[in-house]
Amino acid sequence: MRNIGKEMGRKLRSVGICSAEELARLGSKEAFARLKTRYPNVCLVHLYTLQGAVEDVEYHRLPEEVKKDLKDFSDSFQ
Repeated sequence: MRNIGKEMGRKLRSVGICSAEELARLGSKEAFARLKTRYPNVCLVHLYTLQGAVEDVEYHRLPEEVKKDLKDFSDSFQ
């Protein structure tokens, strides 16, 4: 998947997300929540990359309104 490298793939598998289809079904927020529980150092950029993977776009090309929504979600973990 776009934006998902070897390390992120390993982390996703460690939280039970083992396929692109599963990531798409769960969505970036649920995947991020699972990752944040296991890996407290994951950050907003990781959430952006997950959303980019779900939408099949480079994470830096996400629309600003999507980024804002994701930032608000990420901030709720702090």
